[in-house]
Amino acid sequence: MNHSSDSTPKKFQFPPIGQRIAKTTIAVFLCLLIYWLRGYHGQDMPTESAITAIICMQPYVRDSRNFALNRAAGSLIGAFWGLLLLFLLYAFPGLGSNHLILYALMSAGVLFSLYSTVLVHKPEAASLAAIVFLCLVISFPDIDDPLQQAGQRMIDILIGTIVAIAVNVFRLPRRKNRSLLFFVKTKDLVPDRFSHIPPSALYKLNYLYSDGARICLMSEHAPAFFALQMGGTHLNTPMIVMDGAAVYDVNLNRFHLIEPIALRDSGRIREKLQELGISCFIYTIHDNRTCIYHQGKVLTEELTIYEVMRRSPYRVYIEGENYNPEEIVYFKIIRTRRQAEEIRQKLNEAVPMNGLRTVIREQPSAPGVFALYICSQMACMELAQIRLLNYLRKQEPDLVPAPVSLKTPYESERDAIHLLNQIEQKYEPLWFEKEK
Repeated sequence: MNHSSDSTPKKFQFPPIGQRIAKTTIAVFLCLLIYWLRGYHGQDMPTESAITAIICMQPYVRDSRNFALNRAAGSLIGAFWGLLLLFLLYAFPGLGSNHLILYALMSAGVLFSLYSTVLVHKPEAASLAAIVFLCLVISFPDIDDPLQQAGQRMIDILIGTIVAIAVNVFRLPRRKNRSLLFFVKTKDLVPDRFSHIPPSALYKLNYLYSDGARICLMSEHAPAFFALQMGGTHLNTPMIVMDGAAVYDVNLNRFHLIEPIALRDSGRIREKLQELGISCFIYTIHDNRTCIYHQGKVLTEELTIYEVMRRSPYRVYIEGENYNPEEIVYFKIIRTRRQAEEIRQKLNEAVPMNGLRTVIREQPSAPGVFALYICSQMACMELAQIRLLNYLRKQEPDLVPAPVSLKTPYESERDAIHLLNQIEQKYEPLWFEKEK
C-alpha cells in the first residue's frame, strides 16, 4: 500500500485570538467593573450589561451601531410587554397564583414581543425583545416594584450597549503586514460577472485599500467587466484580467503585462477556423484598449451574448480582420457544449497545440451556451501572479504572495465579507498574534 504524506496526522494548532474575541472580553470586564463600582457583588451581581455587550459586539463599528439600534428597539418592546404583564399580575393576583396560567401568560408575552418586532419592521430585534421580556417577568412574584425593575433593566442594557460600541471603536494595537500581496478572484466577491459588488463588501474592500493592504483582483474576463462589477473600488494594485493573459492598471488605464498568442500559433488557428467555416471572436489589446473582432457569420448562439456585450462603452467590437496578428490574446468560439468539445478536438488533430491552452466555460448571459477559449499556454492565473509579483518587487522587493479564496462557490454577500475578514486578519493581526 502506498502511504502518502497526506495520511500523516497534522499537528494541532490553536487558532489565533481574533479582535472580536479580545474586544468582547474587554467589554465584559468593563461592565463587571461598572457593576462593582455601583456596589454590586456576589449573588447580587446582575448580568444584563455584560450579556448586552456580548450580543452587541460585532466585527465592525458600523455593525455594532446597527445592532445597538436593534437592541434598543428590542429592549423597549420587551420592557413594554414585561411591564404590562407585571401590572396585570399585580392587579389580578389570582392569575399569578396558578403556575400553569402564569407560565402560559409568560409564553404569550414572548409571542407578543416577537410579533411586535415584525410589526415595527425590526425582525432583527425579535430575540432581544423576548430576552428582555423574560428578564423582567421571570422573577415574579419576587418583584417589589415592577416599574423600578424595568427601569433598572433598561439602564443595565444601555450600559452594555454603550460599552460595546466604545470598545469596538477603540482599535487594539496591531501591526501591518505590508509585505503581503493578496490575490483575490473577483468571482469570490460578486454573485456573477454582470452583478455589482455588494455595498458592505465594497466598503470593506475600500477600507483595506485605504489602509495600505496590497490586494490584486483577478478576473477571467476583460477589464470592461471591472467597471460593471467593481465600480467604486479604489484599487492600489494592478489587477490580473483575461484569465491571466494580461495585467491591467485601472488607475493608469493601461496594460502593464500582456501574454499574447505566438504569431505562428495564432496564424494556424485562424487558417484552420476559416477552413472549417467556424466563426469566432478574436480578442486583441491595442493602445491599452480591448478590441474584439468577429470573424465569420454571427450565429444564433453568438447573437444573444454579442448584443449584451457590445452595449458596454469599455469594449470595441469590430467586424472583419483589420487587426495586428501579434496582438491577439485569445480566440473565443461560442457554441453548445458538445459543439465546443468537437471543435476543440478538431483543432487538436489539425494544429500543434503544445503552446496553447484551451478552456470551455458556460456563458452566464445565455444558459446552455458555452465558449471555447484558446490562449497562450503562458496565459494563466498562476504565471500571471508570478509576473505581477516580479513587476511590483522592482519597487517593493519584500513582497510575498498571499492567495486567499473561498472554500465553496460564492452564494451570498456573507461569503465576500468572510473572505475580506481573512485578509484583514492576515494584514492587520493583533500585536500578540504569532506570525503565520
